[in-house]
Amino acid sequence: MDKRDVVVVGGGPAGYVAAIRAAQLGAKVTLVEEDKLGGTCLNRGCIPTKFLLRSVETYQSLKSAERYGISVSGASVDLPKMQAGKAKVVTGLTSGVGGLLAANKVEVKNGRAKLDSTKQIEIASGKGEKETVEADKIILATGARPIVLPIPGADSPDILGVEDLLELKELPKSLVIIGGGVVGVEMATVLAKLGVQVSLVEMMPHCLPAQDDEIAQVLEGVLTEDGIQVCCSAKVSKIEATAAGKAVVFSDGEAEQKIEAAAVAISVGYRPNTEGLGLEECGVAVEKGGIRVNEKMETSIPGIYAAGDVVGGMMLAYIAMAEGTVAAENALEQDATMDYGVVPQCIFTLPEVASVGITEQEAASQGLAVAIGRFPFAANGMAAIVGERRGLVKIISEPKYGQILGVHIIGPQATCLIAEAVMAMKLESTVDDILATIHAHPSLSEAIWEAAADVQGRAIHNLSRKRGG
Repeated sequence: MDKRDVVVVGGGPAGYVAAIRAAQLGAKVTLVEEDKLGGTCLNRGCIPTKFLLRSVETYQSLKSAERYGISVSGASVDLPKMQAGKAKVVTGLTSGVGGLLAANKVEVKNGRAKLDSTKQIEIASGKGEKETVEADKIILATGARPIVLPIPGADSPDILGVEDLLELKELPKSLVIIGGGVVGVEMATVLAKLGVQVSLVEMMPHCLPAQDDEIAQVLEGVLTEDGIQVCCSAKVSKIEATAAGKAVVFSDGEAEQKIEAAAVAISVGYRPNTEGLGLEECGVAVEKGGIRVNEKMETSIPGIYAAGDVVGGMMLAYIAMAEGTVAAENALEQDATMDYGVVPQCIFTLPEVASVGITEQEAASQGLAVAIGRFPFAANGMAAIVGERRGLVKIISEPKYGQILGVHIIGPQATCLIAEAVMAMKLESTVDDILATIHAHPSLSEAIWEAAADVQGRAIHNLSRKRGG
């Protein structure tokens, strides 16, 4: 029987990072992956969606090139070429992961893994062959899969999932997306920009329910401007077949409504992949659908760790990477802990959305007194230059000392701008610290400075609610 220091189950962001980190610390490591290296993020999530978003952003730039004195004619969408470009990027990155694992001398085995005991992993290959690997430590990083809506019609074979949307060979004339979370709004943006008539149906009062309400409302306005029908507080009861395609039936709290379209897609979140791992037989505790772990990513069984989407919580690739690192370091006698206190959330709509820290609604529910500053991109010079003036920066701070509690952005390059806020909050910076930092001009980052200034009524390029200070 083969003996390894560490066996990692799952080759997504948590798994491959854990394997590489363990190898860096001198461990003899085996990684087991049933499908493709890179997991959901590289193959069916982060990377392919962002390639498509960049594609439509480029297309929109060409259509608006006249404002810069550039004449472009004949610009059109070639969906097969777009999909081929996406596939090339995905293949390159997944191959890169394989190269990194090889360079770190991580053994990669293809197959489905199951705990045979607390120290042994059974690996079943697709050819019906099985082998058992013994490990001093085990890291479970099996990711998650899309949730299936438990309503009539949702299990019809022609209902699209997220992966189907990413692999469309032709565009439907119209589409209803059930679910206004991150994936739902990103794919609605892509398809609407490509000319699909998109309707977005969300059960919560706003799209992106985890985001600040004000930011979510601005985004809904942007989506509506871009031709997307947004229906919130809408509880879907069934999906019906029609002569022209599908109909989504939902209640808005007052009456039953129906939206008809050529196709329907479901994007209502993910659930951890815990089935078939042998968790119950080995005594590994599962809580709220995910593997229960502590701040060291230790499960209920000594020597077994878990990381990434399989533990539930915020299912983000960069959190998975951090968790994988912590799991690997603790598996090899380091002393690492996860800190979820300052984690950015990024949504790649057009314009983008990004946030860190608490929302205004969370502050109110916790009874916190706050001081809030805002600055619209409509008043920012670089936003005017790049041609995207929709959105704002919103800073929530503690009023006595000015410590920053939350930053919420909707606007151009929000996912890059949020890094300043993340660093500021990690260092427990104050509004005064931001104001003492010179920001380049013209730049989008000036909007962060101006929002901080607005907390004190000192914004220069926008009228504040108060003056002086």
